[in-house]
Amino acid sequence: MEPQENPPREKQEASSCEPAEHLPRPSVVDDGASSVASAGNGPSDIRADPEPNPLHQVSSGPAYSVFSKPTKRWIIAMAACASFVSPMTANIYFPALNPIASDLGVSVSLINLTLTTYMVFQAIAPTIVGDFGDMAGRRPAFIISFAIYMCANIGLALQNHYAALLVLRMLQSAGSSGTLSLCFAVVADVAVSAERGKYMGFVGAGINIGPALSPVLGGILAEYLGWRAIFWFCLIYAAAWLIPYALAVPETCRKVVGNGSVPAQGWNTTAVDFLRRRRKPQQQPDAPGGGPRAELRFPNPLNALRVVFEKDLALLLLYNTLIYLVFILIAATLSTEFADIYDLTDLQIGLCYLPYGLGCCLAAILQGYILDSNYRRIARKIGFTIDYKRGDDLRDFPIEKARLMPVYPMLSAGIAAVICYGWVLQAETNLAGPLVLLFVVGLCITGSFAILNTLLVDLYPEAPATAIAANNLVRCLFGAAGTAFIESMLRAMGRGWTYTFWALVLLVFSPVLWVLTVRGPRWREERRLRQLRAREKKAAADAAEAS
Repeated sequence: MEPQENPPREKQEASSCEPAEHLPRPSVVDDGASSVASAGNGPSDIRADPEPNPLHQVSSGPAYSVFSKPTKRWIIAMAACASFVSPMTANIYFPALNPIASDLGVSVSLINLTLTTYMVFQAIAPTIVGDFGDMAGRRPAFIISFAIYMCANIGLALQNHYAALLVLRMLQSAGSSGTLSLCFAVVADVAVSAERGKYMGFVGAGINIGPALSPVLGGILAEYLGWRAIFWFCLIYAAAWLIPYALAVPETCRKVVGNGSVPAQGWNTTAVDFLRRRRKPQQQPDAPGGGPRAELRFPNPLNALRVVFEKDLALLLLYNTLIYLVFILIAATLSTEFADIYDLTDLQIGLCYLPYGLGCCLAAILQGYILDSNYRRIARKIGFTIDYKRGDDLRDFPIEKARLMPVYPMLSAGIAAVICYGWVLQAETNLAGPLVLLFVVGLCITGSFAILNTLLVDLYPEAPATAIAANNLVRCLFGAAGTAFIESMLRAMGRGWTYTFWALVLLVFSPVLWVLTVRGPRWREERRLRQLRAREKKAAADAAEAS
């Protein structure tokens, strides 16, 4: 199905990101999207329940989010700060490996085992935390994750045995890694598709600053204050984030508070709102119809695997994983290769990560504005009216094309930069050469990765945290495998051919993006109808049981 070939629809009234049960809907809605199409507009072979008359009806559906713009910015800013924690925790530890091994009386290889176990939990934890966050709300998931993380850091700073280090690093990973999926989900909760790229960029910037700054920070702390100061710093950062979050950041999960108009209850309520309600309970009326109700259950990590078996999402996860592999393999080998070629100290090597991190951070911010601009351009081209208040019904909007078009030039430049980086290292040229190329790789490769993350949230709006958790699961498992044999590849093939090989892998698999652009809209619509039938079947079963 080529959505851009369809006749333009009238104004869309709400985003397809909005599951039907999350908000009260007008009676003219048939499937959870609050817009109503005119008869004959859209693909008749897959559209369910077309309108019986040709008149364009205008929905009076609710706004996508009732949060004001300053409140949105506050929520996104806190999410961006939270997204910094997981990559910071993973990378700030690197400069302390040798002093920790010396103090605990174990070999460096045993200390390296703590890196492997950290990555394993980094892959698994988001599948549990993401499902819990989609079910019970973002606030409980954030608070529990950060509480675990803080306790682990206290233990790491005080422990004196290798076994304790190994176990507590796993606990630290479980607490920090799960927050990544929640951060992206928060953006999906409050931002319509037309402005989502910008906000995803801010969260992505927090993620990408971590690998750039944390090795330098870890080296400084380990050198001047001792390696235990690293964990005290992580504890202080987490506490400084958690206190204002618990006090004043509202719940955003649409299964709990809808578009923000449904008062949060229990552990989803901020401390400020809780105190205000105790003083003036009469000012907190119930939402119309009682609002959405979260069904609490034990988190199911297997829900993330359902994402992997969706055709369009599987292709997206595949290529996103390949891009991440190139990113992580360059980051993982930078220290050893630069030390071997340029004979740098640990602190100097840490500083060499800065151009890479600067490119990553800049890419995350710029790609957001590029995505939103391209979204508006595609909308104008097909006569699609953007609704910034209620969001857009994406059933007849080529969201795949709007998101993927900016990837092609960015990815092409990134592939070329990776190849050049490998051969510059092979030639052992001046240090300025690889540093400039690292900036370009960070800008283009990471920028492409961030764009695909945004599309992933667009394609699976009913459970965005679970979708990001699935992405994290796949990429971390492949990343752990890739880092296990990259050193062997470098020794067997040489620097030039090793990085050329991985760049060519991206090039060979790039037609996946074209397939996703062409076939993705039909697969997306098939999934929507399948989910609609499942909801109707469940509703019928519940009604039969009640009667």
